[in-house]
Amino acid sequence: MDSDTAEYPLVQAGPYGRWFHSEFCDFLSILVAQCQHNIIFDSYLMNTIIVLLSELSNSFIRAFRHTCTLAAVKLLSSLIGVSLGLSVAIENRQKLSKVQKTKTVRQKSVQQLERLVDLQEKRAEVESMMNVIIKAVFLKRYRDVLPEIRSICMEELGLWMKLYSSLFLNDSYLKYIGWMMSDKVPDVRLKCVFGLQVLYKDPLLLPKMDLFTSRFKERLISMTLDKDNDVALQTMKLLVLISKMSEDLLAPEDYKQLLQFVYSSQRPLAASAGELLYSRLQSAVAQGSDAQQDTNEEERHRLQSFAKLKALLHFFQESELHQHVVFLVDSLWDCGASLLKDWPTLTSALLLDSSSNTSKEINHGFTEAEQALLVEILVASVRQAAEGPVLAGRTGAKRVMSAKEKKMQNEDCLKLTSHLHLVLPTLLSKFSGCSDVVASLMRIPQYFSPECPEAENSQVMSSLVSAMAAVLDLHSDQMLLEAASRSYFHLCVDETTWCSTARPARDALVQNWVDRLKALLKDALQDGRVSSNEEIQRDILTTMRKLRAFHNCHNLLQWRVFDLLSPLLSEELPPEVLIELLQCLCYVILWSLNTSDKNLTCREDAVDQRLQLRFFCEKSHHCLSHRELGVRQQAFVGVCDVLTAHSYQRQLWDSLPFCPLIYSLSPKLQRALLTFTCEHVFVGPNNNSQSRVDQIAEEQRLEDLHRRRNLLAAYCKLIVHGVLEMSMAAEVFTQYVKYYNDFGDIIKETLYRTRQMDKMESARTLVLCLQQLFVQLKHKQERSSRPQEAVQTFTSIKELARRYALTFSDLVKFRECVVLIHRSGIEFVFQDFSQTADMTAPPYVSYLTILSEFSSKLLKPDKKTMFSYLQRLTANHITDMREECWQPLAYYRSSLLAAAEEEDAASNGSSDRKGCSTNRVPFTRQKPEGHRAPCLQSRLESKVGKVPRRSTSPSVDNAFAVPLEPPSKRRSTEGSELCTNNDESEDANVDIEF
Repeated sequence: MDSDTAEYPLVQAGPYGRWFHSEFCDFLSILVAQCQHNIIFDSYLMNTIIVLLSELSNSFIRAFRHTCTLAAVKLLSSLIGVSLGLSVAIENRQKLSKVQKTKTVRQKSVQQLERLVDLQEKRAEVESMMNVIIKAVFLKRYRDVLPEIRSICMEELGLWMKLYSSLFLNDSYLKYIGWMMSDKVPDVRLKCVFGLQVLYKDPLLLPKMDLFTSRFKERLISMTLDKDNDVALQTMKLLVLISKMSEDLLAPEDYKQLLQFVYSSQRPLAASAGELLYSRLQSAVAQGSDAQQDTNEEERHRLQSFAKLKALLHFFQESELHQHVVFLVDSLWDCGASLLKDWPTLTSALLLDSSSNTSKEINHGFTEAEQALLVEILVASVRQAAEGPVLAGRTGAKRVMSAKEKKMQNEDCLKLTSHLHLVLPTLLSKFSGCSDVVASLMRIPQYFSPECPEAENSQVMSSLVSAMAAVLDLHSDQMLLEAASRSYFHLCVDETTWCSTARPARDALVQNWVDRLKALLKDALQDGRVSSNEEIQRDILTTMRKLRAFHNCHNLLQWRVFDLLSPLLSEELPPEVLIELLQCLCYVILWSLNTSDKNLTCREDAVDQRLQLRFFCEKSHHCLSHRELGVRQQAFVGVCDVLTAHSYQRQLWDSLPFCPLIYSLSPKLQRALLTFTCEHVFVGPNNNSQSRVDQIAEEQRLEDLHRRRNLLAAYCKLIVHGVLEMSMAAEVFTQYVKYYNDFGDIIKETLYRTRQMDKMESARTLVLCLQQLFVQLKHKQERSSRPQEAVQTFTSIKELARRYALTFSDLVKFRECVVLIHRSGIEFVFQDFSQTADMTAPPYVSYLTILSEFSSKLLKPDKKTMFSYLQRLTANHITDMREECWQPLAYYRSSLLAAAEEEDAASNGSSDRKGCSTNRVPFTRQKPEGHRAPCLQSRLESKVGKVPRRSTSPSVDNAFAVPLEPPSKRRSTEGSELCTNNDESEDANVDIEF
């Protein structure tokens, strides 16, 4: 039997493996239970079993060692049960003997004493058996090379300490758990943590754990950073348990480190840290509860909640590394929902007057900074109650709620709606001077439940929308406007109780802005030019910003904002105004395209919409050359969004009535978009360079990277949706290796999407990408005197080809694509090349080295075909494989023939095949037509098929029906034949056998 074989029942996956493990363990338990009275003490059965298991557990055969180790430790666990039963019997006998000492005769006392001694001897014998198993099996196998065996030992050791603490719960055995907490396998560490959790739950066992805690506390704290999520989670739960059992075991520095996990990206770990934080908040409140004995219960609860909030705000302010309130609330939600869902307490704390007596009792109320944070906590709690624990950037949350959880969520939404829709106007009025606080409060109506009975009160809803409108008159911050727009959208949804009140209020608000904008534009446009009055321009910008924010969520086509604002694109405007103008017009066109199936009822409306689209694209085209970067970026994003939406809607329209809507980009605009992408995306430091990291702040660098990723994604959408030709992606594909860490995912996804659209055209785009880079390299070599830089560039092109070759995983599916890449590459090198005395080799022959990266993706028959085609194109040239200029050709031919060497052993004896070896490259001269010497080509002719002698343009019959249209020289083809200028039948094709 193989010592490392994995084919034995204990490790088999599936139900059979689980059944065997369970039945095998039960068998050992039942065996000991049935024999516990007599047979196990006969000095034969148990001794034989223990010796057998001890010897086999030391076997070199993995199956024996694993199975017998499991049997031995399970046998010891069963013996512990027997020993515990004997201990109970001994204790009962001792109690009975004390009672009968004065009531029975001496003879009966002697009999009781003999029975007691017999039980004690049996217990000593069982403990001796356990000691033998510990020394012979456990002490050797707890550090076994097989992690499953180590895991079994640690799991059973924790059970032994719990069941038989008088014998096993001491420092001699605890040290093994402490040592194995540093095991390299996560499952072993996890079993150690599980065992410790069982021990720390029992208060009676804590005194025996003091030395272990002090010795391994630092290791336990460090395990919260374990790379395995389960180990980190269970370790955090263990530390929470330790903290609950005794707060003195962990130092303040330990708590400070552990509480930072409330911001962890793993929700289970964050929730466990939140439990620790909430217990700390409760303990802090309990210390100050003695001074509140004279107050009534309601007031005491209110003051305790305020104290918890103060402690929570203090913790958040101290954690300067994290500013994520939603993560903090999510971490506390499972254990502290009673505090976070106490809407009356939260709002009363925000409305608390600092001059009141109650505020003096709680340290003079909340400061302005604390109130701002409290508003963030309130909004995050409202979101959590309405939407659940699913957060962007946090994993591990339960995404499917049960019926009970859904019911609780609906109840929470009703409660928060019934309370907050009454208090929110007051809060907006109080904090109307602080735009950040009001922006957060504006988000609350998004989570109101329309099923709330109190929401039917139109007077209360009117006061709410009036307060929101008053805030919008005072502020024009982007975050506030976006929050207000989304809240109005939620309130104006059809079939809601407050729709009849909110929608007229929104229409009146928008109408007011449109009227104001008309008046401002009338005053600003004087003598055909925009007024330079800064106050007027600021008012125009503010009003336009509000319209733009509401256009993001609301259909405002009835106000014809496009006709109002489009003349401004022909004027000289400040950059800030121009950015808002472009974005607002973009939203108008997007709404127009989205509702075209309902709004367009005649041909004239369709023509007007197409004219708007063309006008916006042309004006945005001019803005792509604006001096301000923000204007250029907004024009680019606007054009990409509009054209992507237009492409999507065009698939849904009927071709007859909406034929005038079809809009195609001009070649100038296409080139402008490509130029913008290359100049604004693939610029600056890439991931392989850190030259500017020290000069630019990390936050600013990440924001710049995020902006560039958005620009690249917008451009790639145009290619994926067919707005731009697929060949326009070649420039993007050239940057795959250089900017892999920044944009690799976007470029790779674009490549896969284009392959789904047209895999042949996608292959042509890859060919164009590689050939463009190679031509640029050749021109650079001709102009530059630094060959080292050119070599590095050639290496990067070769690496790019290798990366793209790896994407052709399915050789059969992408067979035609790979053949096209090879044929196009061969023609790129040899087509239109005339050998002269000054130019013995093609100028682009080095491209064959790059092309060889795709040779491994060719099937064997295709390699033969490509080799035959290569021989055809090189037949009329004198090739000396010993010269350096022909080395790429030898390397490429070797890559084509590598897979067929064993199959075609007879062809390996030719001189040309030997010339492809790495040790020796013989000289081979292929004479001109009429003087051809026998060589590899002539031998391959007899094997592969009929090869033409000479033709003006070489031709090969394509068995894969691949249209031969190389990017360097596009030609129209038909069928599976490569068209030539020679009509001779004997030179028309090559017969290929597969």
